[in-house]
Amino acid sequence: MLMPKKVKWRKQQRGRMKGPATRGATLSFGSYGLKALEPKWINSRQIEAARVAITRHVKRGGKLWIRIFPDKPVTQKPAETRMGKGKGSPEFWVAVVKPGRILFELEGVPPDVAKDAMRLASYKLPLKTKFVSVVEGETDA
Repeated sequence: MLMPKKVKWRKQQRGRMKGPATRGATLSFGSYGLKALEPKWINSRQIEAARVAITRHVKRGGKLWIRIFPDKPVTQKPAETRMGKGKGSPEFWVAVVKPGRILFELEGVPPDVAKDAMRLASYKLPLKTKFVSVVEGETDA
């Protein structure tokens, strides 16, 4: 499971996901990518499930880059707890994703295999995505 080794503050505020992604919006490493089309929090379990789906489909061939990292702690209060008594304890980690952000990149596999792998990964994620490639520009998945 992805999570930071150490953080400056244990608990964070929720924040806002306003506007498009300014960084990480273009393919930098691979030839094929999976781009987010809506704002959402993606937790570490969802990232890992998508990664496993891609690596299994390409039969551990090619090179995969994960372009997002879950560095935001999400807190939850215990079940059946009354109001007040402070903020809950950190339960899991999320990556804040804005529209246009590249989530995964893939290199070294044929285009049809890459498209199928990204499609399988998109089923594991809680947001709408789009398959993009360097060769054709942007295409829908």
